[in-house]
Amino acid sequence: MADFRLRAVPLLSRVGADRSDELRTDIDAAVAGWTDAAVLWVDGRGQALVAGNTVVLSSTGGLGDTPPAEAVFVGRLPDGRHAWALRGPLPDPGDAAARVVDLRRGGVDLDDLSAQLLVTATALLNWHDNARFSPIDGTPTRVVRAGWARADPVTGREEFPRIDPAIIALVHDGADRIVLARQHGWPERMYSLLAGFVEAGESFETCVVREIREEIGIDVTDVRYLGSQPWPFPRSLMVGFHALGDPAQAFAYLDGEIAEARWFSRAQVCAALAAGDWTTPGSTAEYLLPGAVSIAREIIESWAYAEQG
Repeated sequence: MADFRLRAVPLLSRVGADRSDELRTDIDAAVAGWTDAAVLWVDGRGQALVAGNTVVLSSTGGLGDTPPAEAVFVGRLPDGRHAWALRGPLPDPGDAAARVVDLRRGGVDLDDLSAQLLVTATALLNWHDNARFSPIDGTPTRVVRAGWARADPVTGREEFPRIDPAIIALVHDGADRIVLARQHGWPERMYSLLAGFVEAGESFETCVVREIREEIGIDVTDVRYLGSQPWPFPRSLMVGFHALGDPAQAFAYLDGEIAEARWFSRAQVCAALAAGDWTTPGSTAEYLLPGAVSIAREIIESWAYAEQG
């Protein structure tokens, strides 16, 4: 299997709202839509209220006639309303069926609109939490562009949300085996793909080769792009690839991050996928693979089931 494609859009890459970036600079239009806007509250642990497969959106009642300074604009809903997000305690749901979830554990159950709103809100709010001062001189900054930038009030210099790009790669033998690895601190049955952050002056493809060499000591070729997914924990973008490796080359854990790596057959991978994932309570599966909310799961499934159409 020299090549394959993702079978579906990674769950946190789904689109359900119009990002309406023009409203970030058209302040009058943004303010005009505030009265009828919907508000997504995200608490300090990155959790939101969800009813069914939809995030609970509150009214702007009690929040003033204009968006609070710390509010971030996260898009326009299909019905035309503006959607904003705020960090703070979750409101009274007013619905006995509502539950508190975060993206890692509850993202898989969200509809496309809710997934996009929550992942955008989480990413922006996480950035604001850690970007309150100018990286140049330490001056306190203020929120501008409807939450999509912060500005130095003296110089006017703007800072934009930082994203840390990282690669995640499935290493295969060109046929029916892939490499799965386990980090130190993970349970012995838990395995996933290899991943790492892109360094300055480095392309994604070069990063794939370097990270795999550093983590498990093997050389890979034929690096091919698969897809990407935001991973706002706190501010990553996971960019997925697959690459060809040689099973005859011995593993060497050069950077100390990986505790164990193994070649797994397609049959073993399919059996592990059928058993659920590492979020499945009480699972007795021989191997535990990533949860469905991650791009790692989508890449593994896409490889495992590629020949089945």
